Amino acid sequence: MKRIFVHFLIGILLMQASFPLAGWGQELTPDSQSSGTTSESNAGIPPILEDDEEYPLSSNTIFDDKMLLQGYTERYKTLSQEIILEMIKDDTLTSYKAAAAVRVLREKYLNELPLREKRIFEKFLLRRLNRTDSPFVQVEILHTLCFLDRYRYFNPMVPALIQKMDHYNSTVDEMAFEALMDIIKKGNDRAREARIIFNTLRKVLFLSRKRLANIKEPGPRLSEKFQLLRWSIKILGAQELKSLPKEVINLM
Repeated sequence: MKRIFVHFLIGILLMQASFPLAGWGQELTPDSQSSGTTSESNAGIPPILEDDEEYPLSSNTIFDDKMLLQGYTERYKTLSQEIILEMIKDDTLTSYKAAAAVRVLREKYLNELPLREKRIFEKFLLRRLNRTDSPFVQVEILHTLCFLDRYRYFNPMVPALIQKMDHYNSTVDEMAFEALMDIIKKGNDRAREARIIFNTLRKVLFLSRKRLANIKEPGPRLSEKFQLLRWSIKILGAQELKSLPKEVINLM
């Protein structure tokens, strides 16, 4: 009987030596548990970039179009005129970067350019406008072309900017309105320009008559249109009120 018990005990000891258990001979700690699983679970996962080139702002503002455009604009103000031109020519440039490059051109370099260089920029701006589908780039180019050649581009570009005021993106809407106000501010209150703005807004408002009939107080977008409309009527005369829809008169 003792011999059988000894053989049984030896068998248990041999099993322990071959398959060590957690409670027999080693102690598992939280650190030892996590060290093995963490390295396996993180394998193949790329590191998080803290300063991504495409979104240079904090993660809280990564989807703020206005702040992205402002951020790129401030960065590009240090670039030379030649680099800005190359950026405008680059069709692979992202919409935020392209829009910021056009804005820097208008705000920093446009007034200093000789006529020959203005024509070069004009050529590439028109080329970019025909190829881009970004509303941010479109608004910036429309705005800039009006300053490159106001007489030539006011008629086609200002109505296009007025259309952008109804864009679903609030940043595009705001950019278009600010562009129009800037164009008006830097003009000479010409009747020709006032007529273009008045006729465009009149068409837009006539198409919205049914919706306007149910509005008691104009919202921000409609108020912006009324602000432009009042400016044009101030230049053209109060008789223009007769050609507006009655729904507009009630709201104004």
